[in-house]
Amino acid sequence: MPIERVIGQAGPDEERYLTSLRPQRLDDCVGQEVVREQLRIALDAARQRGEPLDHVLLDGPPGLGKTTLAHVVANEMGARLHVTSGPAITRQGDLMMMLTQLETGDVLFVDEIHRLQKVVEEFLYPALEDFRVDYTTDSGIGGRTVNFALRRFTLIGATTRAGMLSSALHTRFGLFFHLQYYTTAELTRIVARNAELLGVPAEQEALALLATRSRGTPRIVNRLLRRVRDYAQVRSDGRLTPEVVDAALGILQIDRLGLDVLDRDYLLALIRHYDGGPAGIEAIAASMGHERDTLEDVVEPYLLQIGFVIRTPRGRVARPAAYEHLGLAPPAGPPPDPTLFG
Repeated sequence: MPIERVIGQAGPDEERYLTSLRPQRLDDCVGQEVVREQLRIALDAARQRGEPLDHVLLDGPPGLGKTTLAHVVANEMGARLHVTSGPAITRQGDLMMMLTQLETGDVLFVDEIHRLQKVVEEFLYPALEDFRVDYTTDSGIGGRTVNFALRRFTLIGATTRAGMLSSALHTRFGLFFHLQYYTTAELTRIVARNAELLGVPAEQEALALLATRSRGTPRIVNRLLRRVRDYAQVRSDGRLTPEVVDAALGILQIDRLGLDVLDRDYLLALIRHYDGGPAGIEAIAASMGHERDTLEDVVEPYLLQIGFVIRTPRGRVARPAAYEHLGLAPPAGPPPDPTLFG
């Protein structure tokens, strides 16, 4: 049976677990200091004026806390949070129903906002600018357009691909924040707090080891904590030690840099099938039997971050560090052109 990927999509049980660990206030958050300071100023200013916060766009790889920040903003503003996603809004009517249910100051969080249908996106523009929408009640000759006034609300959009947002939508956000990967020290603080919340006894060295294997991502360190806690309960005395953590992560096939089977399969496909590149993402996805979106959204960001892969005008290229990590000999000859896309 294949092991569930730690960085995959969370199921309902996993979401409940992650929600129980989610910070509720800005002061409880760890990391993203620049984002938190800018957001704190915007929140304080909005509260002093007695107005809803400007619309916010959050950009960054999966698991860095975009959903958490949406909950924090709603809590800080004393507002209700309404959660949906771009793929879930297929018609103007779906969005109309959500918008008309919003009270003054409410927060509407749209995950994967870059996946909104074009017709839905265009319907959203006047709602963001003027808090009004023109809705056609029926199609055909008998249809009529009604102008609805909306209560002032805050839209928080989250995306892993800010480059896919149209400029028209992008410019309608008053605040834009790009989330960075977390440092090992920050992840250690996060996992220490969550281990305490869960009542899991743990040595500091064990928590630091979890942090180093978590790819700079809080979601992953929280999931690893859950898996390691189970292992410690079944195979040990319930206490997290470096030895227990190392053994548990070995079963999960997560190596010292936090790479799992899919990451290594990606690197091996690039190196063995395409001689280290350059190779197009469609070709790599086809050779692996995976979706392009999975590789671009989940696998590549961290490999790019640690310098194992680069994107050149001709495709992906494996760097010498990737060969060294896999115990393979790098190709002979000059290194490929490391020019990145603009």
